[in-house]
Amino acid sequence: MKILVPVKRVIDYNVKPRVKADGSGVDLANVKMSMNPFDEIAVEEALQIKEAGNAEEVVVVSIGPAKAAETLRTGMAMGADRAIHVATDEEVEPLAVAKILKAVVEEETPGLVILGKQAIDDDSNQTGQMLAALLGRPQGTFASKVVVEGDSVAVTREVDGGLETVKLAMPAIVTTDLRLNEPRYASLPNIMKAKKKPLDAKTPADYGVDIAPRLKTLKVAEPPVRSAGIKVENVDALVAKLKEMGVA
Repeated sequence: MKILVPVKRVIDYNVKPRVKADGSGVDLANVKMSMNPFDEIAVEEALQIKEAGNAEEVVVVSIGPAKAAETLRTGMAMGADRAIHVATDEEVEPLAVAKILKAVVEEETPGLVILGKQAIDDDSNQTGQMLAALLGRPQGTFASKVVVEGDSVAVTREVDGGLETVKLAMPAIVTTDLRLNEPRYASLPNIMKAKKKPLDAKTPADYGVDIAPRLKTLKVAEPPVRSAGIKVENVDALVAKLKEMGVA
């Protein structure tokens, strides 16, 4: 079985994003970038499934600018066998990403597609579900446990009421939650080996996908600064203050 893992290059989760002065978007100049944390978890899960003998190959794919190749090299340094880079400098919305991934899946025919439940830059949480719908394949989202059982996969999902386990016939789509695993660090020897692993260069046009945006960003602004709290002497003073503020 082959496992396909889509990964995204995003602002590192330790970095505080800065808004551009003109409010047109987030400033990416001289900002540390890294693999989306949920996608790191997806890569780790795919590698664990392979190490357990339930897969023969792990392929990572990314859609983005030239520097997204660095993210793919990180995935291969973790242990992925090869990579596919769909190069574009345009911002690609979740539906277009799903359409490109659909074409990649049809070309690669993986038994499992494992991807992060969302990217930390746009927090859309849409791509996995859209991909499953476009392919007509079963999906297990927000996975906290994944067990391959022959031609099926059992996915334990984190839902509002606790945990839910679904059994999916493969090929299937799985999106990862935070508690699924702890991603490994890439060792220096593996980082060096990753430089020699195959990385195929593609474009959205190669897959016949129009990535023209359907949405327009009007303005981007930082959240307003919260005002400082105050202390009151007793409950009566609290009630009076709340009335004064118009919230009671």
